[in-house]
Amino acid sequence: MTARSTDGTRAAGAPARLVVIGENVMDLLPTGHGAGVLRASPGGGPANTAVAAARLGTPTRLLARIGSDGFGAMIRERLLGEGLDPAGLLAAEEPSALALASLGPDGSARYDFRMDDAADWHWRAGELPEELEPQVRALHAASIALFREPGASRIESLLRREHGRGRVTLTLDPNIRPDVIGDPATARALALRHCAQAHVVKASDEDLAFLYPDLSPSRAALALAALGPSLVVATLGGEGALAVSHGVEAAVEAPKVEVVDTVGAGDSFMGALLTWLDRRDLLGEGPRARLAGTTRGDLEEMLRFAASAAAVTVTREGADPPVLADLADPSGDAV
Repeated sequence: MTARSTDGTRAAGAPARLVVIGENVMDLLPTGHGAGVLRASPGGGPANTAVAAARLGTPTRLLARIGSDGFGAMIRERLLGEGLDPAGLLAAEEPSALALASLGPDGSARYDFRMDDAADWHWRAGELPEELEPQVRALHAASIALFREPGASRIESLLRREHGRGRVTLTLDPNIRPDVIGDPATARALALRHCAQAHVVKASDEDLAFLYPDLSPSRAALALAALGPSLVVATLGGEGALAVSHGVEAAVEAPKVEVVDTVGAGDSFMGALLTWLDRRDLLGEGPRARLAGTTRGDLEEMLRFAASAAAVTVTREGADPPVLADLADPSGDAV
């Protein structure tokens, strides 16, 4: 993927206010030139979210172990080219994770993963930070790295520590991939444990069906909120998105666009969601109190902004999030 200009929105070199932890994955994408011709494009849910937030102007650091192979070099080049804080990128001995993507008639993506020995899950003692800098407002964790050992336990310890300190908002996107996260019952229990200590949770309708198979997405979102998060957001694909916060509910429709593929759409939504919260000073110390006064109008504005970012992404090939100028209305104001 080619890095896109941020039209001056990115605060290059600014200390990171958002820290994201999780995997990079090298996506092998179809090209339209036959089944044997694939395009290698750096992706991975957490990495895509970090890129999306950075493109929208949020100074961001990705905590990630970068593979030792040629794909790892491409991944590192992508992250640095997007202006992410390099301090979180560790050189690892293990190879990069791979995902062979196939697209349905509607552009929806399905993945065949190759990742058993990938660098992303092999966090070692001393590699994760013992303390986050004072300017960090949020710690976001997501996807496969939450579930695969030995790294998953170290990430859970990091999240538990920061939850106890109460200095940053903990945000979570389980982005559940049933084929690569082990025993379903164990994974479900772990995901719900993570959700219970997070302050903000974003989950897709597929995530919610995995966590609460007998509930509709709206009722599943309410069930997640009952665990403790101050804000739960559910993405519903072409049906839009909904949010629940302190008993207040809101929903928006998805923008109508021509879908090329859905690769990275949920990650762009998450990056935009974090950017919106950051700009309204809703991330940081005392996270529950910061989110306590959120109104239905606030939630609708937040959802429209995030849904607009996802809508731009699905009009492009691969995980290619928008910059702020892409979300401007005809008057020039950001959505």
